[in-house]
Amino acid sequence: MAQDLKDMLNLPKTDFPMRANLVKREPEWIKKRDASHLYHKIQEKNSTGTPFILHDGPPFTNGDVHIGTALNKILKDILVRYKSMKGFRSPYIPGWDCHGLPIEHKVMKELKGQEKELNPIEIRKACTQFSESFIEKQRGQFCRLGIMADWAQEYRTMDPAYEADILRTLASFIDQDLVYQSKKPVYWSIPCQTALAELEVEYKDHVSPSIWVTFKLRETSKHGLPEDTYCVIWTTTPWTLPANQALAVHPELQYVSIEHEGSTYLVAEALAESFIAQCKLEGAILSQHFQGKDLEGWKAQHPFINRKVPIILADFVTTDSGTGCVHCAPGHGPDDYIVGLQYKLPIYSPIDDGGCYIDDGEIPASLVGLTVGETNGKNPANIGVLKLLSEHNALLHKERLEHS
Repeated sequence: MAQDLKDMLNLPKTDFPMRANLVKREPEWIKKRDASHLYHKIQEKNSTGTPFILHDGPPFTNGDVHIGTALNKILKDILVRYKSMKGFRSPYIPGWDCHGLPIEHKVMKELKGQEKELNPIEIRKACTQFSESFIEKQRGQFCRLGIMADWAQEYRTMDPAYEADILRTLASFIDQDLVYQSKKPVYWSIPCQTALAELEVEYKDHVSPSIWVTFKLRETSKHGLPEDTYCVIWTTTPWTLPANQALAVHPELQYVSIEHEGSTYLVAEALAESFIAQCKLEGAILSQHFQGKDLEGWKAQHPFINRKVPIILADFVTTDSGTGCVHCAPGHGPDDYIVGLQYKLPIYSPIDDGGCYIDDGEIPASLVGLTVGETNGKNPANIGVLKLLSEHNALLHKERLEHS
């Protein structure tokens, strides 16, 4: 009876085996695919078609293929296959990025304890061997994913011919006066002494000094203010203060002078109440009011360096926190850099590649050689700057702030 019922059912039939048995079958599929020369047959078939070239942004050769690398390559493969099916001539030349910090970082980890004994040429040779080993691994992994490409024509950024092409291209830019040298703040790794891409920067929670600093205003009588009048800034990066070139205010914000025990402080009106409370200015009195745009061009004295700095206007100033007056160091931050270019301020960064203050004639002697990076949980540059601010009576208030 059971047999009769089975014969009455219209069940689908397939030649596919019931078990995948990939350990045995996958190598057979790869061998069959390679023997078919499918990629080259497609290129030959579409040889007269409209070109569609997808330039492969190559993966780093610093490890095995991971989910991000695989997704990137598979999406490219889908696009190239789709264009090929539409009749486009779509060659796909894969490549590998063999330069940069990720590879060097991995190699230096492997050489730990030996790196000081090796010269730069030997380290570069070790990086080359490391890259070559992962090119072999990644190529095999991409092939197993079914990526259809001209693997015989692959490019590697460390090949001399590739590097020579880069130099020739750069030379052509120079010949056309398209290259110039200038200064710009960049993300920097002190241990590796190299620039970092924005995506390579990781932010972790840490505790910083949270300080309110006074900049004494010059020629206050012209503005109807007492002699001891100060523009107050708030910052969590004291080490950047030696590079200060300006004080930024928002043109549309209202500012107010606050009188307290013989001194007058200028802050944004919207932050006056919190400023008085945080700095413990009991009995402070709000006095004159100014619009931000009217403060443009006023001059202030740097707290501990013989330098006059202007008050400038900047839209990035907010009343979310602080005082509404922002310390501006164009050599240390992207927003400061942009507004610094607008006002033709010096792009000044008195820090060497190792993260230490340099002796350039402006930096106080007590700061020269101090690192701006953390050492054993402490920041020597911050400590040195805080000491100078205290000695010059410019440190109005200090707290500790945990942030990322």
